[in-house]
Amino acid sequence: ATVVLVLSAASAQTGRFQTDRFEYAALGDSYSSGTGAEAYTDEECLRSERAYPSLLAEDLGVDFDFAACSGAETDDLLDEQLDGLSRGTDLVTVGIGGNDIGWGVSLAACMMPDEHDCTPALDDAVKAIEDELPTLLDEAYTGIKDRAPAAEVYVIGYPRLFNGEGPCESIPHVSAEEQDLMNLGADMLSEVVAERSEAHGFTYVDVREAFEGHAVCDEDPWLHGYTGTGSFHPTAEGHEAGYYAALSEAL
Repeated sequence: ATVVLVLSAASAQTGRFQTDRFEYAALGDSYSSGTGAEAYTDEECLRSERAYPSLLAEDLGVDFDFAACSGAETDDLLDEQLDGLSRGTDLVTVGIGGNDIGWGVSLAACMMPDEHDCTPALDDAVKAIEDELPTLLDEAYTGIKDRAPAAEVYVIGYPRLFNGEGPCESIPHVSAEEQDLMNLGADMLSEVVAERSEAHGFTYVDVREAFEGHAVCDEDPWLHGYTGTGSFHPTAEGHEAGYYAALSEAL
């Protein structure tokens, strides 16, 4: 409802957000496609009608180009997700970067039994965040700007996944120390995404605070634990009360 009110106010002032002309495109990876939220409309990309882009499009009352796809890297965004953008695009949301640094591989390494040391995998991800990710994000953001120069672009960040309190039923082999290291990596990822998005004139939406108290192992988690498909991704509630709430506030 907040989004509708804000955009309606903008429409009254500029005419830009009139629904008959409004063009919205949602780009990104599995955190934007809605992997883990179920109610999938696309089984290959695991796009969900409960994902935050779907919730936003429903609130706006418009059709939209839902291009976010599970497993996507920045190259996939550039090669496969920009077709729905144009000079007439009004709004773009995008969440990308986690797959480029092998974040999922690092998380999987830390799920191994206690004697397994996942620090090398985390170190590899951190090195990629520092050495490779800024350039990859710059290329992706430039591609978006080139295709949709008039659009307002909101870059959606990633949450911290763990509460740092040690193992629980859904992550029985993950120590408090490993959780802290993974949260530190998530913070580094968020900081680079924020820095590069703002350098391109985009609005960064930080979701870490929204997920405080709702991490894996918390009493009311908005993130799946180690469950197979959807592991460490937001639940439907996480998309609505976490991602969508943070995006609505930014809008």
